[in-house]
Amino acid sequence: MQIRLAVLSNAGGSGKTTLSVHLAYELGLSGFKVVLMDLDPQGSLTLFCGLTPPEPEQTLAAVLQDKFDGNWPLTPCWSEHTKKVVICQGGMVLTQTADELVLHKRGAYLLDDCLSDYPLNHDLIIFDCPATLGPLPLMALAASTHLVVPVQLEPKSIQGAAHLLEWYYYNCRHLRLKPQPEVLGFVPSQYDRKRAVHRQLQESLPAQLEQMDIRAFPAIRNSAEFVNASGQGLPLRLHRPSHPALSDFREITSHLAKLMGKPKKKSNIMSA
Repeated sequence: MQIRLAVLSNAGGSGKTTLSVHLAYELGLSGFKVVLMDLDPQGSLTLFCGLTPPEPEQTLAAVLQDKFDGNWPLTPCWSEHTKKVVICQGGMVLTQTADELVLHKRGAYLLDDCLSDYPLNHDLIIFDCPATLGPLPLMALAASTHLVVPVQLEPKSIQGAAHLLEWYYYNCRHLRLKPQPEVLGFVPSQYDRKRAVHRQLQESLPAQLEQMDIRAFPAIRNSAEFVNASGQGLPLRLHRPSHPALSDFREITSHLAKLMGKPKKKSNIMSA
């Protein structure tokens, strides 16, 4: 089963790109073929994957043009270490794309149309969305089978995530998405157990989400090594292979692997 996963948050700094990168790399090591799609005009995925900004015709913006012919502009990520992860890059050109989507007759459904007309044979497609609830996240929602919400353990971020759920339910009805994308769960990010507010929210969040039948995954701890790794264009496993934060992704990657219905394979790590 192919999973199309939208990583959604309406707050900046919530860890969307960090989560996207590590899900892609960890599942790539398990033998799954993964596409990262950068819907963020800031193009953070390009930096996190150690790539250079592409020409506009080599971005997702070109895919969303009416003249798209099915030639997906996919670039390998960390190719010295894995052959399983590729990226469709974004960038500032998507700002213009977002404006055009509002006027396009199929705007909200355009990405889903492209994936239906020109299917990708990958196991997992991850949409890294901007920190807004505008046309680009709406398009990702319509193209997704599942979504995940990274959220900082701060009262303002939790409140913002509640608004995101309202947006999700409203647009699933408005766009008549059948079946509607499943909320895979919330992923608390930048967790610092030394902070009382983080501990309190981490303890209370699962019960609040359970009332809506939404899962709370283990928190991703706060560590400067995530910043250091992304600055080098690497996932944490390549930057610090024995870092304890790697275990924070285990439950969500295992859950995704189970949904895709394929047995774990041997790691495809290769020598440089």
